[in-house]
Amino acid sequence: MQHDDKSVERVDEAQYETDEPVRYAVDAGIATLTLNRPRFNNAQNSQMTYALDDAFRRAVDDPEVKVIVLCGAGRHFSAGHDIGTPGRDINRPFERRHLWWDHTDKPGGEYLYVREQEVYLNMCRRWREIPKPVIAKVHGACVAGGLMLAWICDLIIASEDAFFQDPVVRMGIPGVEYFAHPYEMAPRLAKEFLFLGERVSAERAWQMGMVNRVVPRDDLDASVTDIAARIATQPRMGLALTKQVINHVEDLQGKRSGMEAAFAWHHFAHVHNEQVSGDLLGGYDARGMVRENKAAAGARS
Repeated sequence: MQHDDKSVERVDEAQYETDEPVRYAVDAGIATLTLNRPRFNNAQNSQMTYALDDAFRRAVDDPEVKVIVLCGAGRHFSAGHDIGTPGRDINRPFERRHLWWDHTDKPGGEYLYVREQEVYLNMCRRWREIPKPVIAKVHGACVAGGLMLAWICDLIIASEDAFFQDPVVRMGIPGVEYFAHPYEMAPRLAKEFLFLGERVSAERAWQMGMVNRVVPRDDLDASVTDIAARIATQPRMGLALTKQVINHVEDLQGKRSGMEAAFAWHHFAHVHNEQVSGDLLGGYDARGMVRENKAAAGARS
């Protein structure tokens, strides 16, 4: 399908390396959802995003599931959004989950604005409101779009080798689309996190208040399973109401309206980049380097 906006790299036929971008398993009332693109550091294309949406729905609909754990296969939790793998499918239409129209034949700024309403902002906000407790089990990289997946979770348990980063200011963009930064850490720390765009260790993330616990890498699986199992003994409705109350208080403090404003500024940045450089990302990747055809370079280690 053709598109008039030449600043968007067209990939008319994505080449998927897996038919199972999210693995799903249930054991003892705990549903484990595993991001499954390890070859590309679990960079998130739409195939993965829609599969994750399906997996969350499956876990919510299963009365045996009390707690959901989100984790990543391979070396990293998630290196962020897919900006250059063979499976990048930004141009492919999917069966939409929200009341926005298909983005694939829309010119100008409408192209990304409509798509990111669907797959980034609105999906993440809906996942945040899942009535069952969700735990992020983070190891390795949790970069940019990876933050969006961790931040929708109620608890974040990280291994000592984990690191967190939102480097997109280097692209002239004020942070990822699910802009929860001032709620995940104090406002001055959020500014430092964004202004510098540097990796933050798991220990530092714990000090900032973003992470609940930091454990040795070899203990991560057992620690998360233990916490999930203990939460699973609580009454389902009690857990759902507790989560709803705390989320509501955050929204009263301005979280949801702040995200709406940040999303608008995010897309103003895309338009500005396109006008100045001819590229929606300013011609740069997350390292501040001229963009390569590689996925989520921020996860390199």
